[in-house]
Amino acid sequence: MSDSLHKNHNRYFVPGLARGLRVLEIIALSDKPLTIAEIGKKLGVSRSSAFRITYTLRHLGFLSTDKGDKLFDLGPRILSLGFSYLNRQDIIKIAKPFLEKLRDQTEVSSHLAILESSDVLYLDNVISKTSFVSNISTGDRRPVYASALGWLLLGNMDEEEIRELFADTVFESLTSHTPKNIDQLIERIEQARKDGFVISRGFSQRGGSIITAPIFDETGQVIAVIDISGPDSGFDFDKLDQFYVPAVTKTAHEISRDLGYKG
Repeated sequence: MSDSLHKNHNRYFVPGLARGLRVLEIIALSDKPLTIAEIGKKLGVSRSSAFRITYTLRHLGFLSTDKGDKLFDLGPRILSLGFSYLNRQDIIKIAKPFLEKLRDQTEVSSHLAILESSDVLYLDNVISKTSFVSNISTGDRRPVYASALGWLLLGNMDEEEIRELFADTVFESLTSHTPKNIDQLIERIEQARKDGFVISRGFSQRGGSIITAPIFDETGQVIAVIDISGPDSGFDFDKLDQFYVPAVTKTAHEISRDLGYKG
């Protein structure tokens, strides 16, 4: 929580959202499920206000109730957010030294990314020590359908799931390599799954290249990807298959192994 208030705090602050988050904190700190009356008392609001807040949180999946709808506990959605946060911290910590080693070995920037809704979300960025750095920063997002990393991240999905996910998507062409429709996207995903890596030369940005490989968890599911990426001038393309691809796939395997993958 910030110690200082923004000059426009009163205008920007959303009391209803703050009360909802406070309810989650109250229940999380309790050693047992709570009634609406108990929640209202701890929150300092009327029973009717507590009812509206808990109703909303329950409707969204952040709270659950007993069979009598009288006792409220944390719901599966808030728990999944917590697990996702912990998993991200674990994978960042585990992957970091491997990404640094990969960066030093290839002299190209390396990255860690995950699938977030229909975006590729970059969790970590290890910048090249040379002048050939990528323009990707931690927290950046890319449309998953237009990204070589995204084609690997979608490898867990079957064709029906992919079609459902992108049913309403307008495929904007970032480059001439961008899939123009779902059928072309499915072809890219299947090829990426078959190869176990993707080489992208100008797929996402003209004059830039990427070599990316998947990271698996203990169940064999793709949970993240790593890459090396940067301007074409930072690569020796004569060593693409013999050096860069083996370096990236080996690093991805080592990270997967440390996450419990046995394959």
